[in-house]
Amino acid sequence: MNNLTKRIVIVGGGAGGAELATRLGNTLGKKKLAQITLIDANRTHIWKPRLHEVAAGMLDAGSNELSYVAHAHQHNFRFILGKMCGVNRDEKHLLLSSLEEDNEEILPARTIDYDILIIAVGSQTNDFGTKGAKEHCIYLDKREAAEAFHHSFLNVYLKASQAGSNSDEVFNIAIVGAGATGVELAAELDHTAHQLVHYGFDGIKPENVKITIVEAGPKVMPALSDKTSVAIRRQLESLDIQILTGQMVTEVTAEGLHTKDGKFIPARLKVWSAGVKSWDFLAEIEGLESNHIHQLIVKPTLQTSNDETIFAMGDCCSCTLQGSEKPLPPRAQTANQQATFLAKQIAAFINHQPLNDFVYKDKGSLISLSKAGSVGSIMGNLSKDFTFEGRMARLFYISLYRLHQATLHGWFNTALLILRDRINKRTGPKMKLH
Repeated sequence: MNNLTKRIVIVGGGAGGAELATRLGNTLGKKKLAQITLIDANRTHIWKPRLHEVAAGMLDAGSNELSYVAHAHQHNFRFILGKMCGVNRDEKHLLLSSLEEDNEEILPARTIDYDILIIAVGSQTNDFGTKGAKEHCIYLDKREAAEAFHHSFLNVYLKASQAGSNSDEVFNIAIVGAGATGVELAAELDHTAHQLVHYGFDGIKPENVKITIVEAGPKVMPALSDKTSVAIRRQLESLDIQILTGQMVTEVTAEGLHTKDGKFIPARLKVWSAGVKSWDFLAEIEGLESNHIHQLIVKPTLQTSNDETIFAMGDCCSCTLQGSEKPLPPRAQTANQQATFLAKQIAAFINHQPLNDFVYKDKGSLISLSKAGSVGSIMGNLSKDFTFEGRMARLFYISLYRLHQATLHGWFNTALLILRDRINKRTGPKMKLH
């Protein structure tokens, strides 16, 4: 088939998918060497590592989202609103389910033809089948969930404000999982609790907001070194955030959490952030291999093990590189690196050139603890025994988001976005109050 007719379809506009579509659009799409299509179930993109800020009200998702339609127009690819539900590999058809809103069908079920398919649908929260988790916990893996939590959080303060500023009401919040999402959310909520007082929400005193992180493992941030984990725990405890490690949650009720050891943690708001899994429909694609959490098995080239025309990247794939015993971690930096790699890999593939194996470079991990600063290790294994804390770590943490913006918009436009954010911060409220 002529290169001009190559149909490259990317499913999933998360951190990796959006960057890949932009890169391919700016190269192959701009030169008319291929037709690039990005498909996502949402109309806009927001960087997933910032959802905890949306939940705490420290980030306005509306002013920080990217419109897929506008971005596609600017970067030589097309955007299709839709949700993947399967693949017909024999006919090379991507299957999209119907799109409904308020019980009205907006778009019918459709098929999209492809020559090369890149699956980047990300992951969802894994509650491990814990009783009551779905009914009583918020899963902080989507913008809608983050905004729902923020509204519930504010509603507690609105109700409490009726009691006056002398109220001794205690507001219990429980977070299941001491990974990045749980730790960052806890620190951000502590900061929010102190900010709300300045805006007249004084029905609950900041010291009466009791935040508890419950972790089944022996330490916070299990993926990081012991030294970094200890530093993060020390910072959290300085904020009076309670940390319960070695406690497996066995049931969630409207009143709180029950653990295997018989503990009960009272909580008015409950967040589950203890694990991830991919989507059920991936395991149902005939002929493709998947693991126990429904991630697609890919080769080091990021091609699926049984179909060279289907690639997968990010949280939805399981990639074990040569010489490694474990698959790559489901982290934003993994998806970012794979997007950069695949932009070149796809170009080589359509030109019938040899493909390379993906090389992962662990650049370390940084955890934002709101105004308490950031903690983490830089450059992965090269500095795993050296822990950064404070303003320098905070600067590195913020730079990760700015690098993502630069990939999508270019450095000049990113500089304008930084200026806009500083103006909004100076002229507007410190947090979202609605």
